[in-house]
Amino acid sequence: MRLLDGKVVFVTGGARGQGRAHALVSARAGAKVVVVDVVDQLSSVPYAMAKPEDLDETVALVEKEGGEALAVRADVRSQEQLDAAVAAALEKFGRIDSLIANAGIWTMAPYWELSEEMWSQTIETNLAGIWRSAKAVTPHMIERGTGSIVVISSVNGIEPGLNYAHYTSAKSGALGLMKVIALEGGRHGIRCNAICPGAIRTPMSSHQAAWDMMAGHPGGTEADMIQGGYHYSALKATSFLEPERVAETALYLNSDLASSVTGVTIPVDAGHLLLAGINTDPVTS
Repeated sequence: MRLLDGKVVFVTGGARGQGRAHALVSARAGAKVVVVDVVDQLSSVPYAMAKPEDLDETVALVEKEGGEALAVRADVRSQEQLDAAVAAALEKFGRIDSLIANAGIWTMAPYWELSEEMWSQTIETNLAGIWRSAKAVTPHMIERGTGSIVVISSVNGIEPGLNYAHYTSAKSGALGLMKVIALEGGRHGIRCNAICPGAIRTPMSSHQAAWDMMAGHPGGTEADMIQGGYHYSALKATSFLEPERVAETALYLNSDLASSVTGVTIPVDAGHLLLAGINTDPVTS
């Protein structure tokens, strides 16, 4: 028997990257999946975000694996849209066993240069979006007396990142929110845990600004990103991880293998948090 046979997993930010990996890994484990994504460009985000055809492709890939998927276009900044997505999922599948609150964006600027738009879109997506997603599925989980919620945070929820004030604030807040959901939800049979990914190879991390950051100069390349990733890991011959590594951890947390696990944070970072870190931009005088 596969780990998620008969279960339904609701994934936000599921059109590509980590979200697509969550959908595919869950489907391979026997789950039906609900794939939710805004599939639109947020004004503060400098890289190309997922498009409707990406969402369609995720569904096609799930079906190619022999699974069943429902695609819903919804913005995690809207409670109304998330509630409608949950209603559509319940109409089609009759239940939601797990939420993977994955939707997120990433932008960079010193805290004193962040615009109101950059701050608000990051907090509303990366933190408040988790709260809204959990809020949308929880009444159904309370009614059933069971459920699993997996919050996707980041290693930057544990350590700061240069030019990441808004991102670090959101990801740190996500860990606090996870603990409260675990505490309050536990009375209703709802488990909640968090994953802190490290350097993961997705479209969000594979664009010019990210390459420049990893190269330490303008004109960086994807090869610079991969080379820099080796310095980010404690494991031998390990650079950026594939998103399936994160999805496999979510699979464990959503399965009965983790039936007594709640309120915990699991880094999936190839040992990055073991490192003392490096100063990528030292001030020498």
